[in-house]
Amino acid sequence: MRILHTMLRVGDLDRSIRFYTELLGMQLLRRKDYPEGKFTLAFIGYGDEADNTVIELTYNWDTDRYDLGNGYGHIALEVDDVYAATDDIRERGGKIIRDAGPMNAGTTIISFVEDPDGYPIELIGRKH
Repeated sequence: MRILHTMLRVGDLDRSIRFYTELLGMQLLRRKDYPEGKFTLAFIGYGDEADNTVIELTYNWDTDRYDLGNGYGHIALEVDDVYAATDDIRERGGKIIRDAGPMNAGTTIISFVEDPDGYPIELIGRKH
C-alpha cells in the first residue's frame, strides 16, 4: 500500500493551481470537470501519480470558501534549504506564516507558508 493523494477543497481552482505550481514548483498533472456533480478535480504534484504522492484540489462550483476546521494540520514539503525556499516564496508574493528556523523543542529547520485558501504548508529541510 501507499499514499496516493491528499484532498483539499478550494474556493478558486485557478488561484490554487497558480499557487502550487508557480510558488511551490508543482506540476498540474490532470484536471477534469464533472458537470453532473458540479465540481472539478485537479491533481498537482512533483511527479507522475504512478510514482509520487500528489494533492487533489477539489473545486465545488457552488462554494467559494471553506472553514478549515480544527482537525486539519498541514502538508509537509521537503526542500534543500528552508531559508532560501522561504525567501523565494515571500519574494514571489507567498504568505509566510512562520519564518524559517529551528522547530519548537528541536533542531530541524522548518517554516510555514499559507496557500490561498488558508491551508498551512510546512517546509522542512532535507536530511543529509
